[in-house]
Amino acid sequence: MSMHGDRRLVTALHWFHKHFLWFLIATYAVAAYAPAAGLKIRAVSFGTISLFGGSTHLTLPAVMLGLLLLNAGLGVRTTELNRLFTNPRPLAFGLAANLLVPIVFIALVSQSTGFWHNSDELQSILVGLALVASMPIAGSSSAWAQNADGDLALSLGLVVVSTLVSPFTTPLSLHAAGLMAQGDYAASLHQLAGHGTGAFLAVCVVFPSMLGIVLRQLLGDRLTDRMRPWLKLANSANLLVLCYSNAAISLPQAVAQPDLDFLVAILAITASLCMFAFGSGWGLGHLLKLQAGGRASLMYGLGMNNNGTGLVLASFAFADHPRILLPIIIYNLVQQMVAGALNALATSAANAPKPDARALAPATG
Repeated sequence: MSMHGDRRLVTALHWFHKHFLWFLIATYAVAAYAPAAGLKIRAVSFGTISLFGGSTHLTLPAVMLGLLLLNAGLGVRTTELNRLFTNPRPLAFGLAANLLVPIVFIALVSQSTGFWHNSDELQSILVGLALVASMPIAGSSSAWAQNADGDLALSLGLVVVSTLVSPFTTPLSLHAAGLMAQGDYAASLHQLAGHGTGAFLAVCVVFPSMLGIVLRQLLGDRLTDRMRPWLKLANSANLLVLCYSNAAISLPQAVAQPDLDFLVAILAITASLCMFAFGSGWGLGHLLKLQAGGRASLMYGLGMNNNGTGLVLASFAFADHPRILLPIIIYNLVQQMVAGALNALATSAANAPKPDARALAPATG
């Protein structure tokens, strides 16, 4: 492609990503009113893979998820990760907080919503939050952190390491949430944590992520960077189709039989979790006495989870409880909105006119 064509593609991609939230909302609207194609996508299967004493069905959505994470791995510059070894403390504290903060929030919700009139609705919300909480950090957090002049090495480290350890941390989170759930929901969370989750994460999350990192080393930074605009375009299209196919399970029912108090409760609780997570990242950065870049990376890292993985896993494990997908879908929207709002605030602050130092200087003589 010519240099002029490259510029046009980059400009188009910038416009697309600037308005990505609206494309995501439109995708969910299509899933709500025209779910047939999404259900057909979910029905495509390539067989079963057995690993770590469990098995996972290699469906088309699972393959699409793997391609998303392969693409994310291609964006990782290992040279930027090297300096994390000189000061691993922020990374270690960030990973621990990413595991513990959502579980603390779920415990608070489970203890403070006993008055809710419908126990089944409450349990659906708690299980949805548990799946959000148990997922690794979203790769998009690095893009938001970079926009905010964050510490890119710390941000990438949080994404890569949380992804690599997810076959171990996700079952722990699910078991912890299972202790707070009730009845069949608690049993389902424990069962999901004990069987198949590790295999699913290893095959569909860890392996493609590592493959992407290795491919970048083989292709080299220059060639990979030349390919990035096209890879980003393919990745965005893949993500929207994946969101559509997963949302096709639950959104048609939510639209056909709207339960307004249930939807309002989901929005309030997921928004609270999102703000709690973002705020915890900001607070942790201050406790560790990090510079503004490190605080931004922790804030976006703790606030944003890989909900594409959560939706795929939930759509397999809880296909008979489609309402469980609603908190994950709404959290996915809310985290993008909060990230965009924080980024806009930071940009406004950076672009605000600075007062003239001479005008503020005290008069002398």
